[in-house]
Amino acid sequence: MIKIELNRVAGDYGFEAKDAYGHTVQIDNSPEGGGSNFGARPMQLLLMGLGGCSGIDIVSILKKQRQTIDGFSMKIEGEREAGKEPSLWQDVTIVFELTGEIDPGKALRACELSMNKYCSVAETLRKAGGNLKWKAVVNGVDVQM
Repeated sequence: MIKIELNRVAGDYGFEAKDAYGHTVQIDNSPEGGGSNFGARPMQLLLMGLGGCSGIDIVSILKKQRQTIDGFSMKIEGEREAGKEPSLWQDVTIVFELTGEIDPGKALRACELSMNKYCSVAETLRKAGGNLKWKAVVNGVDVQM
């Protein structure tokens, strides 16, 4: 069982979440909603979790294939449902950017496996009705299926 502790530590909506290992995350509401930019918004954290989950998958797969990853980054953009409460992620686009001695086909396959098989956050978003799109860029070149 996973345990998280959350305490209000700043203003009305500034919270700090802590896991069982002492890792912390700061969470806040937007200034328009009464927050003070103390931390990330909860829905932003969900996209950050998607990036972390998928990133761990992809690096793990490529390391097992003895690929040399010199750099790895992601750009994630999301659009939420308009005029609904709760407002879920409707469209999410991810660009995986990898550099190094990486076979483009292996990189593409690693991204595909993460997004369609291994990443629990991606599956959670899909089951909530989210449309996830992604592409891989290896050494500055878009990789196609």
